[in-house]
Amino acid sequence: MKKSRWMVVLFLLSSMTISMIGCGSSTTVDTMKKIKKKGEIVWGTNAAFPPFEMRKGDEVIGADAEIAAKIADKLGVKLKVEDMDFEGLINALNAKKVDFVAAGLTVRPDREEQVLFTDKYFKAVQKIIVREGDTKIKGTKDLKDKAIGVQKGTTGAIVAEENYTKNVVRFDNGPEAAIDLKNGRLDAVLIDNLPAQMIAGQNPGLAVLDEKAADDEEYAMAVRKSDKNLQKVINEVLRELQSDGKIDEWVKEYSFLQ
Repeated sequence: MKKSRWMVVLFLLSSMTISMIGCGSSTTVDTMKKIKKKGEIVWGTNAAFPPFEMRKGDEVIGADAEIAAKIADKLGVKLKVEDMDFEGLINALNAKKVDFVAAGLTVRPDREEQVLFTDKYFKAVQKIIVREGDTKIKGTKDLKDKAIGVQKGTTGAIVAEENYTKNVVRFDNGPEAAIDLKNGRLDAVLIDNLPAQMIAGQNPGLAVLDEKAADDEEYAMAVRKSDKNLQKVINEVLRELQSDGKIDEWVKEYSFLQ
């Protein structure tokens, strides 16, 4: 009697193990099936990071938008955009509210613990925006203990706090920080180079310093850790676009939009 009970217990445990393995391996398939069934793929972004993503009326445009459209084309589905706060993107991805993230997302070890990154597709660097004629800040050595504006959840926020000051003021996006800088409520803004150049170009009285504020970094897109099939598709698209020079072309094109 005891032996038969143990056999039942072992059978149930074996069934549960097989079931769990099956669930783990089918997650990727389920994501691709869901995309095909709905006829759409959901792109998560923060559309306030030119030239990669920005708003033109109700439309989200930019280099990442062009790449996202090509991903949808590759899968034969429509592209749906979810525009949200940058720092909420990874949580939204893992909660299955979006299928992939493209938002000038820098590859970092802490993020690699949470998501599966695609191939890297763009190299960037942090720059400092100041008021024109401000002689107090001429480079990184002058940032100590200054009030620095950053976008929430970005590399710039980490760089500012770890290297320069505890007086870090976080904003939903770079343009909002630029307004406070112009109005004298900040001493500087720390953000990626291309957005910095566009923000300064759109805000007379602001300038970007030549010195970079941190080491170079690289952007990639992100999917859930289980979605290796989707990662493979995105990587195929990125390789095709890079070989044709399209990504650099789009970055330049949208950099000149004011």
